[in-house]
Amino acid sequence: MSNDKGHKVPGHRLARIGHLASLATRVAGGMLGEGARQWSRGQRPSARDLLLTPANARRVGDQLARLRGAAMKVGQLLSMDAGDLLPPELADILARLRAEGTPMPASQLAQVLKHELGEDWQRHFSHFEFRPMAAASIGQVHQAWADDGEHLAVKIQYPGIAGSIDSDVSNVATLLRISGLVPEGVNYQQLLDEARQQLHAEADYVLEARQLERFNQLLAGDERFILPRARTDISTERLLAMSFVDGKPVESLGNEPLERRNHIMALLFELLFRELFEFNLVQTDPNFANFQYQDERLVLLDFGATREYAPSFGDGYRRLFCAALDHNEQAMTAALTDIGFFSQQIIPEQKQAIIHMVQLACEPLQQNAPFDFGNSTLAQQLRDAGTAISMQQNYWHSPPADALFLHRKIGGLYLLAARLGAKVNVRQQLQSWL
Repeated sequence: MSNDKGHKVPGHRLARIGHLASLATRVAGGMLGEGARQWSRGQRPSARDLLLTPANARRVGDQLARLRGAAMKVGQLLSMDAGDLLPPELADILARLRAEGTPMPASQLAQVLKHELGEDWQRHFSHFEFRPMAAASIGQVHQAWADDGEHLAVKIQYPGIAGSIDSDVSNVATLLRISGLVPEGVNYQQLLDEARQQLHAEADYVLEARQLERFNQLLAGDERFILPRARTDISTERLLAMSFVDGKPVESLGNEPLERRNHIMALLFELLFRELFEFNLVQTDPNFANFQYQDERLVLLDFGATREYAPSFGDGYRRLFCAALDHNEQAMTAALTDIGFFSQQIIPEQKQAIIHMVQLACEPLQQNAPFDFGNSTLAQQLRDAGTAISMQQNYWHSPPADALFLHRKIGGLYLLAARLGAKVNVRQQLQSWL
């Protein structure tokens, strides 16, 4: 959902640094104020308790939402990928950033339209809705009608986002380090480096239009999936016009009969395995807003986070899944090593903990029957296992980047299935690929 009240997106690098610096100052001020209140009541609060007050969590979330771009996207990545490492208070506030954004004011939007399409930008449209349908981390989406009458969805990038990616990621790394928001000793640099690369790809709307066309070709003839088509004649590197697809938010499936919820989730898992094993091309962003539905059909909306994989990567996961189904730890270790795990120095106990986590994540594959995601504690178990690895054993294993983004997608599907209370025979979906 977007907030109707627009806030100008700071486009200049120095302005963005200033916003993050003021955030760190206000968080520190909030800690001092809360500390004084608790000391006056005879309590001795820890620094962590002072840092993670609801007020400070709101400050962090609101500022990242206002900056948008890399600052907001890093928050999204951390909430998805390091959710098992972060304190629940911070994970919750960062999770808000996956769906919320503050739109540009109309005057700034008009400037962007002129910059991308020229002074006479209106000639491309018979009607353009200035109020956005959605506002997210990199851009906002508007309804419009092309001059030929086609109903469009127009994604418009916030000004200065592409040029601020590198500095934003560095600024967020500084904020995380000086604020103590991420536990000491956790090495999240690879995650930030990958976030930087991924953001540069997502900020290139010409590339996204190509990925959208590739998926249209790959899924051509399969009427269970609905995709928009890019209007390249009205698109630029920072503005992407697509045919408008009308669907219901996938989260609203919770009000639908169980049979429909199961069917849509089964389509999502089937698509994941086709992406990994057949297409070698995975849309890695599990944001629920990227999926809608029309009756029994699945609507796919956003391809900015599409990642290409070598066939050998899919082969490694095929062997890993086979080994997990056979409960063969030796074969699992070999497959994980081939994928790129265990490249760092690792003691046997730590390697065993990683294998245990993978076995846990493969739980839905173990039974040749519908897995009840709604009544499973799998997500919590995975979070606890991750925390045990990183905290109790003082070990943070950074998986290879390709695996990290794939796991992000799988974790997002598990979360959605749990939220919808779906029951899916995931093993049946996977079997034909093994």
